[in-house]
Amino acid sequence: MRRYKIIVRYVKLILKGIYEYIFGHICALILYDKKYIKGKYFQGKYFGFLKSGWKWAISDFRARALLNTNSGIPYPISYGNHITNAKNIFFHPDDLFIFQGKGKYFQAGIGEDAPIYIGEGTYIADNVGIITTNHDLINLSQHLPGKSIIIGKSCWIGFNCVILPGVTLGDRTIVGAGSIVTKSFTEGNCVIAGNPARFIKKTDTNNVIS
Repeated sequence: MRRYKIIVRYVKLILKGIYEYIFGHICALILYDKKYIKGKYFQGKYFGFLKSGWKWAISDFRARALLNTNSGIPYPISYGNHITNAKNIFFHPDDLFIFQGKGKYFQAGIGEDAPIYIGEGTYIADNVGIITTNHDLINLSQHLPGKSIIIGKSCWIGFNCVILPGVTLGDRTIVGAGSIVTKSFTEGNCVIAGNPARFIKKTDTNNVIS
């Protein structure tokens, strides 16, 4: 009986994987730019079978079709996240996981200005806001000119953080949960936290793998 249950479990897993692989391919071809389905979440052993990217594509397709969310974004994004001006966000395809989860807000300028650059290997927690332009305090119906945001490689942006226009974070910067980052910390290899965020300490880089 135990062997039978194990066999049934594996058969279900394989059938689910086949469904996600086939339907995920269809969704990805409909929704995404090809350059975003060449990373590790779509490719690998056995042509990417059982890779999580296909499941993300199916979930994203359902949200767009049923709830009309995130239309036109050329890569998978979880329902509950929001992106403004997706073409102005630059990142490595292997880091698509940063657009999963909940409550993330990426506002990459108005029009062509103020892109967001996210370095390879960076992690971004839920409920994080990355904002490149604010409302004009005199006329709230208008926005101020945007300022680019640059996040270095292998950074960690903690839960409930906000990064404001013009900020640059150096490689391996850790931003403590709930922080409001109003100025740049370009040296990297440090922990920052608070409102407004301030330097807390340097991190040990002796064992860091570049």
